[in-house]
Amino acid sequence: QVQLVESGGGLVQPGESLKLSCVGSGFVFKNYAMHWYRQKPGGQRDLVAGITSLGRADYVDSVMGRFAISRDNTKNTLYLQMNNLEPDDTGVYYCHTETIQRHYWGQGTQVTVSS
Repeated sequence: QVQLVESGGGLVQPGESLKLSCVGSGFVFKNYAMHWYRQKPGGQRDLVAGITSLGRADYVDSVMGRFAISRDNTKNTLYLQMNNLEPDDTGVYYCHTETIQRHYWGQGTQVTVSS
C-alpha cells in the first residue's frame, strides 16, 4: 500500500531554516508528481509547493524565494528546504500525491516558528 512518511519538523526562531523530508513507498515514486501542503492552526490544508515527475517546481506566492522543493528518485524521497522562516509559516506540513483513484497523505510534521 502507498505510504508517505514525513520528518524534519520542529521549533525554530524567525529567520531560521528547516528541511522536511518525505519518504514514499508502495508506488513507483519517480512517476508521480509530489506536493507539500500546510495546515495552519484553525485553518484548512493549503498547497505550498509541488514538483512534477520531471522535476519542475511551483510555489505559492507566500513562500516563493524562501522555500525549495526537490526530489531524489533514487531514494524515493521528497524534500522541502525552508529558509528565512516566518511565524506565519507555522503549521502541520503534509506530503501528498495522487492517482486517478485517490489522494494519498502522510501523517504530517509540525513546524513552529516562534521567538
